[in-house]
Amino acid sequence: MTDTTQIHETYSLPYDGGVDADGHILEPLDLWQNYIDPKFRDRALRVEVDTDDGLEYLVVDNKRPFLSGKGMVSTLGAMGAPDLRAIQFDPENTYEKVRPYGTQDPKERLQVLDAENMKAAVIYTTVGLLWESDMTDVELTQAHCTAYNRWVTEFCAGGEGRLIASAHVSLSDPVAAAAELRRAVNAGARGCFVAPFTHDAKPLGHPDHDPLFAACQELDVPFAIHPTFEPQWTKGTRMGPWEYVRQLTLLPLITASDGVRHQFATLLDFCVFDRFPDLKVLVLESGGSWAPYYFDRMDAVYAHTPVGARIRLKKLPSEYLADQIWISCDPDEKSIPHLVERFGDRFLWASDFPHPDHTPGYILDLESNVKPLSEASRARFLGGNATELFKIDI
Repeated sequence: MTDTTQIHETYSLPYDGGVDADGHILEPLDLWQNYIDPKFRDRALRVEVDTDDGLEYLVVDNKRPFLSGKGMVSTLGAMGAPDLRAIQFDPENTYEKVRPYGTQDPKERLQVLDAENMKAAVIYTTVGLLWESDMTDVELTQAHCTAYNRWVTEFCAGGEGRLIASAHVSLSDPVAAAAELRRAVNAGARGCFVAPFTHDAKPLGHPDHDPLFAACQELDVPFAIHPTFEPQWTKGTRMGPWEYVRQLTLLPLITASDGVRHQFATLLDFCVFDRFPDLKVLVLESGGSWAPYYFDRMDAVYAHTPVGARIRLKKLPSEYLADQIWISCDPDEKSIPHLVERFGDRFLWASDFPHPDHTPGYILDLESNVKPLSEASRARFLGGNATELFKIDI
């Protein structure tokens, strides 16, 4: 039997049927060497240890990445830790030692869900959010996505139908991404996600990406946009050189998901929802409170200004929200009741467990913020919407 004495402190949601729409695992660090096609094994993602200070560091295509500094991998599962720097720069705090219960074993994850009174969780990568910004070789990128998807579908297969795999696909090659999505869905994945950038800076909604949109529509699985590390050029030069940017803390925290929202808007600019009227799009880890402003602004321009004449959409932007778009909220967003009251069943909630940039008391926050909802609206926000979107059958 699994030893549950090591489970972290958590809380039980007093409402049944909850589904975490964006939970994460911590991959085994040998995943890519073990699951990648043999021809790429000598270039597979891995972690090494610095011989001078004993700190772990990520190796991407046999090079050290720009954004993932030494010791950073040890903080990836440190949700609730009071001092991340103390963890990062202590060689005793390795990735494996710091990882919390339920991040590498499906049976443990089920016990965490039981402790939280959750029905299910949709599972996303962790280390996989770091490497794509530094990998420019298209074939190698596709091989890394396939390797992860092989592993995560195996992991979720041990979850008794309660762990839902979302495949990592890359738009570095949309045709290859569509083929990989079909393979991954056949292996058990229930959706996919992409990074909010491509190395050629092509907008997400561009028709060149249609093969992946078509595959998602054909397979009837949601297409998600999730924040990842991004090349530094995506941040612009407003704040000057890197020596200034690296001194900022609050700004990156509130703008980390800007890329997701920007790319989401390009789906409307390029009329993706008109070309694919059955495509389901999910916006992840970017909050939900931006939605009223975005859709009010887009609707107003579309319907009431000369600029609107240049917008080729068949409907008001907000009408696509009602039919084809879902948005995940952070549990601590106090605007949740307003969002649900105004827009109805377009919103989900997500924990981001076990990442350190979100709060460990997410169940308590969630309970507080859904309390004003009606019983029916609360049930759909907590789990009903995700259950329908991902076809969770338990």
